[in-house]
Amino acid sequence: MTIPADERPRTRNDLAQDQAWAIAVGGIAVVLFTALLAFTWYFAATLLLIFTGMLLGVALNALTNALGRRVHLPHAVRLAIVCVALAVMLAGVAYLGGATIAEQASVLSKTIKSQITNVRSFLENHGIDTSVFDLGNAAPAASTDAASTPAPSSASRGGLPGAGALASSGGAIVSQTFKLLLGTISAVGNIFIVLFLGLAFATQPSVYHDGLLFLMPARHRTRAALIIDRIGETLERWLIAQIIVMIAVGVVTWIGLAIIGIPASFILGIQAGLLAFIPTVGAIIAGVVVVLASLASGWIPALSALLLFLGVHAMESYVLTPVLQRQALDIPPATLFAFQILLGVVFGIWGLALALPLVAIAKVMIDHFKTYEAAPPLAEAA
Repeated sequence: MTIPADERPRTRNDLAQDQAWAIAVGGIAVVLFTALLAFTWYFAATLLLIFTGMLLGVALNALTNALGRRVHLPHAVRLAIVCVALAVMLAGVAYLGGATIAEQASVLSKTIKSQITNVRSFLENHGIDTSVFDLGNAAPAASTDAASTPAPSSASRGGLPGAGALASSGGAIVSQTFKLLLGTISAVGNIFIVLFLGLAFATQPSVYHDGLLFLMPARHRTRAALIIDRIGETLERWLIAQIIVMIAVGVVTWIGLAIIGIPASFILGIQAGLLAFIPTVGAIIAGVVVVLASLASGWIPALSALLLFLGVHAMESYVLTPVLQRQALDIPPATLFAFQILLGVVFGIWGLALALPLVAIAKVMIDHFKTYEAAPPLAEAA
């Protein structure tokens, strides 16, 4: 079809306007994406804290739904029963084992420190450089050396310390006290934030579900609803399975170490169960701690503890996880480990601990878009 001569300039103008509009939209999208990345980078700790609260809400909602399959009660009543049961269980552990946990934690800390010193001495005696262990300790070491050879003062000559020395000591004490107080407040505050968010999400999950869909464009709400539902179901199944794995690992480790005769077996079982939340890396850390704590009892108990750790890790990796999570997640171990290292380096301990649920969410979205491209939903195709 031939375009009339009088319409050709207008057609060129329309094409130029379309190209300018496309360039402007692309530029705005790039700026917004860059701003989103910068916001995520600078506020990563806060965002991951909120995500932890969401995970707690998903876990509480999963336990509530599991109870609903046995007991037909309103959602709020079932959630209250779950929260009370968890609170009673934690209070029971604290009441029955609180003194034991505190005592064994103190013993374990001293044992680990002494064994690390022994390991360093062994490596140095065999010609292995252990200066890597001194990273971050140069300043304290220097201050210790300086403190070990103090300059002569009025106190060393038998007189009273001067006003400057008293002010300096008092300022150091106040500074350390404020650091400890602020650290405690920050830790307790983070715990309360996670608990509040978890209870809020679990109390009214439909409100947040519908509110999130309301933010989506109307033509994409069907797809968004499918993605959100699949993510929720995947995280619920994974969390239930992970709780069972953590309890099993903790109990088996505790009983096994108690039979071997390792001191602080209860606290070691607790830390092994908690670290089971972090795949691969958590098991390695738990195994290193168990072996170091067992070295104080001799080589035979240490070897027995190592074999116990290998058996527990094999039970977790080849029995519990495949059986309990075969319907929840199917992520290759190398892929998961690579993302754990990446997120751990970028975001620290938060990224390391939350790598698996974040990768699971990404996998659900990728699987959905691959399936959608092959067979789009009828509601959107129409």
